[in-house]
Amino acid sequence: MMSDPTVLEWVQAALKGDQDAFAEIVYAYQDAVYNLCYRMLGERGDAEDAAQEAFLRAYLNLNRYDTARSFKTWLLSIASNYCIDRLRRRRLSWLSLDDEPTETSLSLASDDPEPEPLTLRREQSVAIQALLSTLSPDYRAVVVLRYWYDYSYAEIADIMDTTESAVKSRLFRARQALADRLDPQRAAASSINPLLEST
Repeated sequence: MMSDPTVLEWVQAALKGDQDAFAEIVYAYQDAVYNLCYRMLGERGDAEDAAQEAFLRAYLNLNRYDTARSFKTWLLSIASNYCIDRLRRRRLSWLSLDDEPTETSLSLASDDPEPEPLTLRREQSVAIQALLSTLSPDYRAVVVLRYWYDYSYAEIADIMDTTESAVKSRLFRARQALADRLDPQRAAASSINPLLEST
């Protein structure tokens, strides 16, 4: 999928030092990048920091952008990879013998309205975020990209630099894990009869 001609013009201008052109890129994609980071990291402050870092990395690597590729896909791949790295570092710090893991570290920072559309109620958003926080970073990324951004398997594979079959496998396992957390009786039954999980 090729980028919008306007975006390509902004990229070319930004490469020549036009900061206003890059500001247009930030304005055009800031919501998508922030929402991805928010769903990945679960905290507003972390999401804001990650979004800024993603745009900084995009700016510093703009000369590496392949114009045959969707700019949004390229930008979200930078953001998702940064978030995955951050989650892995966070998990490693949780596993430290000096620090005890905290249950609230992935909870929402406040009760203010979420950055998602108003059709999601606050309670649903909190519950969804709590479920997402139980997934590994790679699984969380495929779920967010598939169900919040409606990307195809091929696009997710491109963003995550993997294969379509790996994306399908991660998505299947993530859905299983989420279903098991939603329905403990189903989880117990599936451990006895794995055929119950075949879909």
